[in-house]
Amino acid sequence: MYGSDAQPDRSARSEVGVTHTVAPGGEARGPARIAVVGAGPAGLYAVTELVESGHPVKIDVFERLPSPFGLVRYGVAPDNQKIKSVARVLGAPFTAHSATVRFLGNVSVGRDISRHELRGFYDAVIYAFGAEDARVLDVPGSRLPGSFAAKEFVGWYSGHPDAADRNFPLHGRGVAVVGAGNVALDVARVLARSAEEIAATDVPDRVVTALGSSAITDIYLLCRRGPAQMKFTPVELRELGELSNADLIIDPTELALSESERAELLGRPQLERMVSTLRQGWARSPSGPA
Repeated sequence: MYGSDAQPDRSARSEVGVTHTVAPGGEARGPARIAVVGAGPAGLYAVTELVESGHPVKIDVFERLPSPFGLVRYGVAPDNQKIKSVARVLGAPFTAHSATVRFLGNVSVGRDISRHELRGFYDAVIYAFGAEDARVLDVPGSRLPGSFAAKEFVGWYSGHPDAADRNFPLHGRGVAVVGAGNVALDVARVLARSAEEIAATDVPDRVVTALGSSAITDIYLLCRRGPAQMKFTPVELRELGELSNADLIIDPTELALSESERAELLGRPQLERMVSTLRQGWARSPSGPA
């Protein structure tokens, strides 16, 4: 199983169609009709900007999935409810401006409606969908059975509709997670949580059952570079340290810094604190059975 440095494209791109907001006589025709393709953070922030702009608009938000919020719903780990709560902010236009903003789920642009049709029906189109495919870890063995992109596993435990029929082999003792970012720590944390902790989250019941019967006892977090290049945040690191049923073991020699890495830490207090946390708290021997 591997993480990826590739992040979905969160930028919003616009395409202006044939605009008729002003009639030939100079009179306003009415609100501009805007289509937003993608109901993730980028799309919904664009919607917020539009409805708060002061200009009259009518907005339809198209989404391939049945529910909005994109990575907030299907990418943030289910035990991280604080971050998931941003969905209340993202969803505000649907309630506060319900006469102006519509959500159209289960609509795939290119299949159910074409780009040509969007340009014909709307004055402008904003494309704000992310990358659907994971970056392949191009190393020997990355395509062998038992090797998965983090996106696949995250979609499974997050209840993504595309992963509704997926199952993952959790019958082995050891799992390697490749990466040094937040997603890698999310995957490691979900795998290490007890059945009781998982059951208290919003993961699907079948995932709770699978994780509860998991035979995994050893999780190895493999990072290409050293502690000076860590990409996860202090919050993710702290949550990993709060696991109730796991020992977090780091070989102290792995935390040694070269002269160039020490220079890299200068002026980066957040990263310095994380390195200090790893050294002081986790460079120890396991308390449980080996």
